[in-house]
Amino acid sequence: MNVRRVADLGPEERRALFDRDAGVDAVRDDVVGIVDRVRTEGDVALREFAEEFDDVTVGNVDITDAAERAADQIDDETHETIDDAAENIRAFHEVQRPDDWRGDFEGRELGRRYRPIESAGVYVPGGTAAYPSSALMGVIPAKVAGVEHVAVATPPAEEINPVTLAAIHIAGADVVYQAGGAQGIAALAYGTESVDAVDKIVGPGNRWVTAAKSIVRGEVAIDFLAGPSEIMVVADGTADPAFVAADMVAQAEHDENTSVVAVTDDEATANAVADAIERQASERDREAVIQSALDNDASGVFLARSMSEAVLFAEEYAAEHLSIIAEDDESILDRIPSAGSAFLGPYSPVAAGDYASGPNHVLPTGGQARITGGLSVDSFLRTTTVQRLSEGSLDDISDAITTLAMAEGLEAHAESVRKRLEE
Repeated sequence: MNVRRVADLGPEERRALFDRDAGVDAVRDDVVGIVDRVRTEGDVALREFAEEFDDVTVGNVDITDAAERAADQIDDETHETIDDAAENIRAFHEVQRPDDWRGDFEGRELGRRYRPIESAGVYVPGGTAAYPSSALMGVIPAKVAGVEHVAVATPPAEEINPVTLAAIHIAGADVVYQAGGAQGIAALAYGTESVDAVDKIVGPGNRWVTAAKSIVRGEVAIDFLAGPSEIMVVADGTADPAFVAADMVAQAEHDENTSVVAVTDDEATANAVADAIERQASERDREAVIQSALDNDASGVFLARSMSEAVLFAEEYAAEHLSIIAEDDESILDRIPSAGSAFLGPYSPVAAGDYASGPNHVLPTGGQARITGGLSVDSFLRTTTVQRLSEGSLDDISDAITTLAMAEGLEAHAESVRKRLEE
């Protein structure tokens, strides 16, 4: 992998880095057809798409019983590992639960109330890898928030990965459906004979899943439109190049379209990282996928003229995963507000967050970290503001209410206040 200088990047190179695309537009027309068929044909469409896309004959769409059995059948070590990861994730999300509150504002009793949505759908990907971790990350915050009905959709297979099914059950899902891709999203959004429609759909997936979420979001809420995985590593001369390379190679094995980037102000570190990436990539089982991701136009090792330039580069990138391996990591973090999840220091690999440290790994990609954060308990809550005014506190603000109401031409608004105070 060649080292490029941040200062030398041309307009096309900058566009590739900073305008990352989830590839939704390329498949949108096909996905519209899939979504429409599921909406009108229900289970028939799900079964036909399973044959066409997954080469699987689906009997029962509802496989909740299979998930329960898988949790009983996996080996004890794996079960214990899932339990431990689930407990860490649950503990982190429990802290996020907000309390209702009321306060006195110059005689006006004002407050806020939090209530969970009624139902949520979690998409758990399949495809070229199994993702039990995504089951934990999607289901647990919903249950912590108090969502009564949490459904999971996951792609069908001749044998769905038993660890994934076990994780879905251990996380606390109420029902599990074998329905993948765009058709799985459509089923959760509109319902079928076997699938109950939900209020909100969350979870990562490929561009077909992302396109489907973009199409149904007028009918159902979604978390965000997530694209291929990303990592940005900000390193200084104290960073171990092998650690930086290991995180980049680890993310690259997700998908051929993954974006992996490192930026440093130290030339020796930049060259050492590039060399370590090539060496480590050749040793990994998914070498072909990793190499494709490394060749992505939005991937690379970059040399900045200063750490300030490196920080500006990282902030503009707005990565899903931000790793900072530098002597002054806290100060650097303070200067990069746009990131899905931040990993500080040499012993905080992104893989820790992917699986077991506790924070959620369902995160914004494609620069969306500039405007939103990752999946959390908040994602499953509704808020209601509450107010109680006394006669005196209403009188205190009556002039402001009536003056603004009349300025807007809404005389009845003003009169609703006058009626209460006219005596």
